[in-house]
Amino acid sequence: MTIIQFYPNMVQTAERLTSTASERYLLVYMILVLIIITALVVVFFVVFQKRKNKLLLDRIEQQRAFEAEMIQVQTEAQEQTLKNIGWELHDNVGQLLSFASMQLSILKMQVNDDVKDKFKDTTEALSNGLKEVRALSKTLNNDVILNIGFEKSITNELDRLKRMKFTSAELKITGNKIDFKDRKHEIIVFRILQEFLSNSVKYSEAKNLNITLNYQPEHILITAKDDGKGFDMATVQKGSGLINMKSRAELIGADLALTSRPNEGVVLKIDYPLS
Repeated sequence: MTIIQFYPNMVQTAERLTSTASERYLLVYMILVLIIITALVVVFFVVFQKRKNKLLLDRIEQQRAFEAEMIQVQTEAQEQTLKNIGWELHDNVGQLLSFASMQLSILKMQVNDDVKDKFKDTTEALSNGLKEVRALSKTLNNDVILNIGFEKSITNELDRLKRMKFTSAELKITGNKIDFKDRKHEIIVFRILQEFLSNSVKYSEAKNLNITLNYQPEHILITAKDDGKGFDMATVQKGSGLINMKSRAELIGADLALTSRPNEGVVLKIDYPLS
């Protein structure tokens, strides 16, 4: 091979090497550009998704706050209504029954001795009716409940129900008593128990009621039971009573569970945090 033939070959080889290096640089550049674009897309998607999630969470929180506010307003309205009913029972109905009892006593003194015995049952019925009206008025007035206390209010309610139809209605307390930090929550928990007891009166056909207050350092475990006919949790329809109990529990941050089986009664459990 001559020198003239050698140089063209070298030139061609150098051009191929240069072309190959340029292509490599171009390929590397394109890959880098692709990586950067991909990274930007991923970052944009992540930021967009986070913002979307934040908006959804904000909307959910706003909805929850609105629902809590509505429940609070509804609860306050119900409490005011119950208080008004309690006043009416105590002041008006109570006075009417007292007046009727007084008139009956006057009439009883004006009749012969052989007729007086016939007034006995009516007098006792009026007297018992007056006691029940006054007892019921106390459980409806939240000021009275706060004044006499949570445990005493439960005891009064159980005593009233025991006089009505139950063989036994007992309150059991374990642990060291801890007062509610928020007295409004005390009223709400009492109303939940009152709703449970009311349902027991209307539907359970129970003979015995039992409520347990188990005071723990950071929470109160409240269990209410009846020994009635119970129901099937899978088929029973949720009525306004159960809905009210759950909404009230959620309002004060308490956990509520209602369990039952046919012929095994109903159990209500409330876990109320004290802190």
